[in-house]
Amino acid sequence: MSKFPWKTALAGLAIVGTTVYAFAQMPPGMSDSMAQMHRQMMQGGQQGQGEHSGHHGAMQGHRAGVQPTSPGQDAFGAIQEVVQILEADPATDWSKVNIGALREHLIDMNDVTLRAAVTERMTDTGIEIAVTGEGRTRDAILRMVPAHVRELAAHGWKATTAARPDGVTLTVAASDQISLAKLKALGFIGIMVQGGHHQPHHLMMAKGGFVH
Repeated sequence: MSKFPWKTALAGLAIVGTTVYAFAQMPPGMSDSMAQMHRQMMQGGQQGQGEHSGHHGAMQGHRAGVQPTSPGQDAFGAIQEVVQILEADPATDWSKVNIGALREHLIDMNDVTLRAAVTERMTDTGIEIAVTGEGRTRDAILRMVPAHVRELAAHGWKATTAARPDGVTLTVAASDQISLAKLKALGFIGIMVQGGHHQPHHLMMAKGGFVH
């Protein structure tokens, strides 16, 4: 007695059932070509729903994951960092804290770095730099550049400033040919960043200390 092919029969029934379901979803009176189009649209819609669900899940995962750390603006970030340090220090005397002074200094830094006009002239013994501007930029130059001379002296540079109607003239002397080449490479803004004293200076300023 031969065995009945149950597996083959069940697979055939599944195909028939799927076909009947597909035809049941078609509107009445639909032609063969339109019926084919209808089936393709249904399949595409099901696939699109799956893709949309996956995309939605990925977006949810992104929102629940890592958050951005940049505050979006350099001066804002510098002030935020200082405030966090002050809040974490139980010895902070809030009656002396002056965050507004730090903000004004950061505006000075922005003016000197980005708005000041700079003319550099190399000499046999060093570099001579005219740093000029108008209005608030000129005031920022007068506050920042002469004060930086002390920091340069602490790092072995011999520097002087001379006031002029529109700003200052900064002169930095070189002790040898290597120093002369370095001054030429650094230029004005490279000389201004020498020493890395700005960060502790900002914290001291916010605490109500020295302000130049």
